Amino acid sequence: MSFRKVVRQSKFRHVFGQPVKNDQCYEDIRVSRVTWDSTFCAVNPKFLAVIVEASGGGAFLVLPLSKTGRIDKAYPTVCGHTGPVLDIDWCPHNDEVIASGSEDCTVMVWQIPENGLASPLTEPVVVLEGHTKRVGIVIWHPTARNVLLSAGCDNVVLIWNVGTAEELYRLDSLHPDLIYNVSWNRNGSLFCSACKDKSVRIIDPRRGTLVAERERAHEGARPMRAIFLADGKVFTTGFSRMSERQLALWDPNLEEPMALQELDSSNGALLPFYDPDTSVVYVCGKGDSSIRYFEITDEPPYIHFLNTFTSKEPQRGMGSMPKRGLEVSKCEIARFYKLHERKCEPIVMTVPRKSDLFQDDLYPDTAGPEAALEAEEWVSGRDANPILISLREAYVPSKQRDLKVSRRNVLSDSRPAVAPSSARLGASTSAVTTHTTAPSGGLAGAGEAGKLEEVMQELRALRALVKEQGERISRLEEQLGRVENGDA
Repeated sequence: MSFRKVVRQSKFRHVFGQPVKNDQCYEDIRVSRVTWDSTFCAVNPKFLAVIVEASGGGAFLVLPLSKTGRIDKAYPTVCGHTGPVLDIDWCPHNDEVIASGSEDCTVMVWQIPENGLASPLTEPVVVLEGHTKRVGIVIWHPTARNVLLSAGCDNVVLIWNVGTAEELYRLDSLHPDLIYNVSWNRNGSLFCSACKDKSVRIIDPRRGTLVAERERAHEGARPMRAIFLADGKVFTTGFSRMSERQLALWDPNLEEPMALQELDSSNGALLPFYDPDTSVVYVCGKGDSSIRYFEITDEPPYIHFLNTFTSKEPQRGMGSMPKRGLEVSKCEIARFYKLHERKCEPIVMTVPRKSDLFQDDLYPDTAGPEAALEAEEWVSGRDANPILISLREAYVPSKQRDLKVSRRNVLSDSRPAVAPSSARLGASTSAVTTHTTAPSGGLAGAGEAGKLEEVMQELRALRALVKEQGERISRLEEQLGRVENGDA
């Protein structure tokens, strides 16, 4: 009997990470040194925001993505907070609006000028005051416009209507200890949270009720993280009792872990980033120099390790680009912005493909920038999934597919003329060229008009054949692309 190891089929098995060249990094950025397990970085298709060191208050940089290279020390910052900034988050429905939470107990929402900052920004659009201790978490609602969640070290979760600057919901009795992180589900009807009491909770914010709770999701005392997946499951990172780092996948009831994996015994908190379109989770450890990525599937063991991107420098923080900001023509499925001590380095995750056609399987329709609900509709009890957009419009064919036409002087064709009747439907275009460039031969005389018409008919027939063959070649290329990608 022969035993053969079967390798699991996955289009993401060969995903590889690659840092960009030095001239495309953001140099000389003084990344914040506050001791808080935040990502310190937020990015969208227009801007990169990084929390930086600031004397006498809190500040963060906002750079247009194109402003690479060395950043001047005098470059203007967003500096309205009186204490260090702990967390920032771009609005998913407006690429020029960003929220920040700070040690000064306030949440501020800022409107960034279209072309970036020309002078320091000190006046927020709105200041949200309701926390009594520092605000460590700010996160926008995924589908409702102007709805923002904030969580502070007072163990209180507040949900705001930014458009009216009013407090919509105050959840002050559900968390007995420090909240490590919060994550909305796909349509924003629930959120999950990881807390210092080692519990993971799923909460309905509009009713203020606990939907599900798992005590001691991870036995270790170090910080945990919990994020919602697109199908309602919950993915967590944490530590075992022996301080080994763990990943776990839970069903929506949080009863028993569907999968539990131990990674290593490092002590940096694991920051998970989830892509709902590909079901890939990227796990970045603070202080690590690697990014691990896993595919989540519906069959055991549910969490499938794909690969590890490793570099030399440890990461201070990490930002993740939304799908609509990626380069579709290069098969880029994720881009991270890794914070070093003094710079920010983009890292591109790519699926190698031979075909340079648009890859439908890598880029299903993804969440667009349009809000599905207004804040008032969400408060009234309505839910809606994100409004999806196709990334096909962003696809730009690569340059090697450009058509190159070789122009030769047909009038200097010295080959002998061929009788028009000998040019068949499948004959080469050079035969037709010969007919049309031999005015002194068979086309002269009384029957010239008739023979010219005959040549023109054959030329039209050849053009139709060329067009048909071109379409057939395109179809065959698409089929070939699907076969190479394992879809056929």
